[in-house]
Amino acid sequence: MEHKALRKLYIDELKDIYDAENQLVKALPKMAKAATSEKLRAGFESHLEQTRGHIARVQEIFKALGEKPTGKKCKGMMGLVKEGQEMIDEDFEGEVMDAALISAAQRVEHYEIAAYGCVATWAELLGESEANALLKQTLQEEKETNHKLTVLSEEINVQAKGEGDKEQAGQEEEAAMPHRKARGAHA
Repeated sequence: MEHKALRKLYIDELKDIYDAENQLVKALPKMAKAATSEKLRAGFESHLEQTRGHIARVQEIFKALGEKPTGKKCKGMMGLVKEGQEMIDEDFEGEVMDAALISAAQRVEHYEIAAYGCVATWAELLGESEANALLKQTLQEEKETNHKLTVLSEEINVQAKGEGDKEQAGQEEEAAMPHRKARGAHA
């Protein structure tokens, strides 16, 4: 009985992942378009192709199980995609926008890493060795994408801080100007 319950959970979560990946196929082009860094844009475009491959793997698993991959909405991914869209809609510019996009993308990657880790474990427990191999391959790719985003963020976050420092320096200079003029008039 427990074996059947775990199989049901496994299939249910695979449907969740399938929907999540399909939502990402729609979201990644928007993120790529909003990116100002060429490296980040290329990373999003590359991950879009990789995500299509993830969908194909999940479809392959469903075919082997004799199941259909549809019938479930991934509410978690819906929330993450919505948050990402809200960041895109903010008036951030340049590297600050890129830093925001990386933040949104890493949240997605962490969500996917957790999901794929669970279903890969369940596949192994259920004796689904081929599915387990496919899921572990996708899990590894998600981890690699997260690592690439971390490395890229180290550069972009520093640039974003510099952009913020320039902005602040300009505001401080502007605020000090009337004071300088006033002193100059009295001198």
